[in-house]
Amino acid sequence: MEHFTAGLISLDDALNTMLARLTPITQRERVALSAAARLVTAEAVISPVNVPPFANAAMDGYAVRTADLAASDTLDVAGKAFAGSPWQGEWPQGSCIRIMTGAPLPAGADAVVMQEETQTVGDAVRFTAPVSAGQHIRLAGEDIRQGDTVLTAGVRLGAAELPLLASLGIADVEVLRPLKVALFSTGDELCPPGQPLAAGQIYDTNRLTVSLMLEKLGCTLIDLGIIRDDPDALRRAFLAADSQADVVISTGGVSVGEADYTKAMLEELGEITFWKLAIKPGKPFAFGRLQHSWFCGLPGNPVSAAVTFYQLVQPLLAKLSGQHAAALPPRQRVRTASALKKSAGRLDFQRGMLKRNAQGELEVHSTGAQGSHIFSSFSQANCFIVLERERNSVQPGEWVEVEPFNALLGG
Repeated sequence: MEHFTAGLISLDDALNTMLARLTPITQRERVALSAAARLVTAEAVISPVNVPPFANAAMDGYAVRTADLAASDTLDVAGKAFAGSPWQGEWPQGSCIRIMTGAPLPAGADAVVMQEETQTVGDAVRFTAPVSAGQHIRLAGEDIRQGDTVLTAGVRLGAAELPLLASLGIADVEVLRPLKVALFSTGDELCPPGQPLAAGQIYDTNRLTVSLMLEKLGCTLIDLGIIRDDPDALRRAFLAADSQADVVISTGGVSVGEADYTKAMLEELGEITFWKLAIKPGKPFAFGRLQHSWFCGLPGNPVSAAVTFYQLVQPLLAKLSGQHAAALPPRQRVRTASALKKSAGRLDFQRGMLKRNAQGELEVHSTGAQGSHIFSSFSQANCFIVLERERNSVQPGEWVEVEPFNALLGG
């Protein structure tokens, strides 16, 4: 199929080349947990405490000494223990303690019996099921032991990690500083939303799309706005961006039109590899190095910009930020319920809806028209349908690879 793809570089080759050149940032800072969302741990986090900090009841019921139950299945109730208000009095032999979930286990207790396995007999309790030592007890340190590593370096902090640190009494955490990313759109045809369109103009949606995704990735945004198709204006924008940012991202201007000045400006100001990728949408994509920053040039078409950011820029930012986990979720094979139009030659990222059919099996449906200008295909989708370079059109019932959206596109 080489006649389809002459001069085009595969996504894997492009991504591997990019990532091989990157060295993660090392500057760190200590921030409060409330300010740490989406930042990346700079060092391992060690637990200062046991979790749970003390043995406690896993059920509402009665704390017992199993030796007492060997003599009788009916015990007097000596008192009560609650979470935050433990039993502290003397505990007579041959009795039990009423206990609530989470309450510290009274000294000497070796089992908790759930209340559903008891009967009240006057002021006493009869136990109606066999009792085993250790049942329904959460041991001190059973979840996390003091000195355990709870998070390694390189973890992006979110709703799963920050409450864990809070549960250990940790108030702040050492993180790598957020990446600074400068962003601008190029093109005389672009108009900011909210202003009337002149003849031949369109609204600039790419900058909003990319800025929202950068926010989700924890980056500090430097928004340089819309840059007109003028070499001097573009040069000033590149110099301003390069002086402030770790990464510079532009949208538009990396194609082959007479007014696409970005490629020429990159060759003047930096060390650039210009790629035409064997993917659809998103063939025009530029990557390179400016004096102080890395550069990614996204296509001007809205879907192409979103796809290339997701598939290429997202992994780049993850590595540069020090994140160790893979940025993209694994792909899986399912059957398509829709016919999918395709020509051999480029890896195709069509937008789809992954859901279960009446038989409970996962299948994927196309969102419809897949043009690189049809951004509504994203709002209706929850995955990419990834069709191989050499593949042609696909019929309903055929197996395809799907890549579920991660949080960047998945809400």
